[in-house]
Amino acid sequence: MKIALIGASGFTGTSILKEALQRGYTVTAIARDTQKITVEDEKLTKVALDVYDLDKLTEALRGHDAVVSAFNAGWTNPNLYNDFIKGGETIQQATKQAGVKRYIFIGGAGSLEIQPGLQLVDSPNFPAEWKAGATAARDYLNILKKENELNWTFLSPAIDLHPGERTGKYRTGTDQPVFDEHHKSAITADDLAVALLDELEKNQFVKRRFTIGY
Repeated sequence: MKIALIGASGFTGTSILKEALQRGYTVTAIARDTQKITVEDEKLTKVALDVYDLDKLTEALRGHDAVVSAFNAGWTNPNLYNDFIKGGETIQQATKQAGVKRYIFIGGAGSLEIQPGLQLVDSPNFPAEWKAGATAARDYLNILKKENELNWTFLSPAIDLHPGERTGKYRTGTDQPVFDEHHKSAITADDLAVALLDELEKNQFVKRRFTIGY
């Protein structure tokens, strides 16, 4: 399989890139600064570009079997909300213009329901510093739900997404967090990569959102 990975130098992007190459995928790794991508592999091509440049991004995505987005507009970006929405919409449009049908986007856990009618991002104790990014991801999911042309999937990580070992094990859910026996919703970035690429191969959540946890 040949995939284009956007945000390949970031926290989740790095794990996805490693997992994809281990599975023998051919990967085009797209990032603002490809010098941050330290991996070298004969099946890896690095492309430096700005995801907001629709024409250049479209050209970079042509000829792939799938587009995987680990795009992040930057947690310290003062215009985070608007830039996240703009980035998501540009990637979505470029994917269509490039003629690629399969599109997987990693969003946040903020849009998961922690009780009926209450999403995590709207809960009283949600950290203020994460609010703009989480709200943007939630609102982009609502935009994506109206997309009919692409075979899209939106992946919400567990509430606690952290570095750690690859176990290859996880459980899936849809609109509520996946909790373990200690009522903790957690996953490592490496296991998120496993779940994402499993979805790419099995297509269990096409035109749907899903989430993961141990």
